[in-house]
Amino acid sequence: MCISDQPITEAYLAYQKELVDAGLLIPSGVKGVYGRSGLFEKVVDQFEAFATRMGADANAEVMRFPPIFGRHTYMQTDHVETMPDLMGSVNSFCGNEKEHRALIAKIEEKDENWCKDLTPTDVMLVPAACYPLYPTASGSVLPEGGRTVDLKTFVFRHEPSDDPARMQIFRQREYVRLGTPEQALQHRNHWLQTAEGMHKELGLEVEVVVANDPFFGRGGRVMKATQREQELKFEIVTPICSEEKPTAITSCNCHLDHFGHSFNIKTADGEPAHTSCIGFGLERIALALFKTHGLDPSRWPEKVRKTLQWT
Repeated sequence: MCISDQPITEAYLAYQKELVDAGLLIPSGVKGVYGRSGLFEKVVDQFEAFATRMGADANAEVMRFPPIFGRHTYMQTDHVETMPDLMGSVNSFCGNEKEHRALIAKIEEKDENWCKDLTPTDVMLVPAACYPLYPTASGSVLPEGGRTVDLKTFVFRHEPSDDPARMQIFRQREYVRLGTPEQALQHRNHWLQTAEGMHKELGLEVEVVVANDPFFGRGGRVMKATQREQELKFEIVTPICSEEKPTAITSCNCHLDHFGHSFNIKTADGEPAHTSCIGFGLERIALALFKTHGLDPSRWPEKVRKTLQWT
């Protein structure tokens, strides 16, 4: 079932309206696509600064990527096989003047098939913040201690919804580890514990749960079961619009040697590298804070404001 087909209760719509009325989210006319106010962005910025402080000991390389990356890189992943319903392709017009006139005529005639005249470009929308990183390490041999990278980018997932926490375009802040199996697992476990403590320090009621990615189709059901059985993915969830279905605001994942094989990344001993990551959902964390403490951060509990260094 597409997320857009899932029932949205009055609680989701009520919180969406509350956020829009307060000017925190700016509707665009498309489900799950919003502008953000300066106050919303300040909450995101302060949380990011908190995450930076908590990750300072890792001495991570800092990389920031745009929300698009190469189509050839996308095809090196298995995303089109596992989550085709979430992908976003960037297409453009590449025809001549005659073909352009035909395109305009279709638009004037309100022919909704005019998009079929567009051609895929060399870029895709980023479906996960760590994806643009791996081609930068392609063919490399990692140092003995592996690598840790601090990432952030906008991520696109085609799942339109009236749930304000279910955005089509949103930001992920990640710490990614590339190294041996032991290094990758230690990184995942360390950050799972650290992130849980961070959210509790911010006054959020959170729970750590075993989770799975939204793999597609019959094969996807097997992959979901395997991912859960091996406990490769954990999510930190908190109630935003529903106590029964809390929202994932942070995830910690072990990818095993999947990307090591796909991008020919080796450890110092010549084995395919293992990778793991923590991903903070920045918009979701802000939404959870507003829901928990109110829409005016100046009135949030003193401990929360102190943690966020709110001024």
